[in-house]
Amino acid sequence: MSASADSNAQESNADSTADSSVSAELRGDVLLVRVDDGKANAFSVPMLAALDAQIDAAEADGGIKAVVIAGNDRAFFAGFDLNVIRSGDAAAIGELVSAGGAMVRRAYGASVPVVAACTGHAVAAGALLLLGCDHRVGPDAPVKIGLNEVAIALTLPGWAMTIAKERLSRRHLQRCVANARLLDGNGAVEAGYLDEAVSPDAVVDRALEVAAELAETLDARAYAGTVRALRGDVLAAMDASVERDRAAAA
Repeated sequence: MSASADSNAQESNADSTADSSVSAELRGDVLLVRVDDGKANAFSVPMLAALDAQIDAAEADGGIKAVVIAGNDRAFFAGFDLNVIRSGDAAAIGELVSAGGAMVRRAYGASVPVVAACTGHAVAAGALLLLGCDHRVGPDAPVKIGLNEVAIALTLPGWAMTIAKERLSRRHLQRCVANARLLDGNGAVEAGYLDEAVSPDAVVDRALEVAAELAETLDARAYAGTVRALRGDVLAAMDASVERDRAAAA
């Protein structure tokens, strides 16, 4: 990170009170959102709501031109909270999975570029959030990245299958989805979960660098319009899938 960007760091005005694990600060015209629950960053409904609020705040602030989402030293995100997924509570499971789908769709359809700083493992819904980000920087390290649902007796919801088909390499789709293969940083680049793998201690700085470049070079209005045109069909399919899941769980 450059000295100038560091000197401009300040707390974001976005409300992250929904979940104390989510914090944010401005780095020039980039909003850096950090998530650290002290463990593996398993998605909960409050955490997802807090992430959504940060993207809301970025979109509403004309001075913010890009967003970086970073995990902790252990993980980007470990996926959904398995205590909920294995609870047998259909309503709670449906609420959590639907909130995850809405968040991945939110990132993919955001009117500002969203860059992932994949600081460690990214499994299941964590890998899906990577697929929803414009640019993904991860570690050149033996981390675990991928969709392991089939291996743990789960089936991907429709919205997840939609984004996986859209962003993963066609050549790797079978082994990544149906065969539940988890990949290291370089393997994740080849499969399409990541765009680049760098030294683990450089992941956040590189993500900020990419976000700053996008913020500087892209016209905000043209970007937002292009996202709607380029990704509209995928976003609509994800919306419909999330709504079906919510209706089924009601």
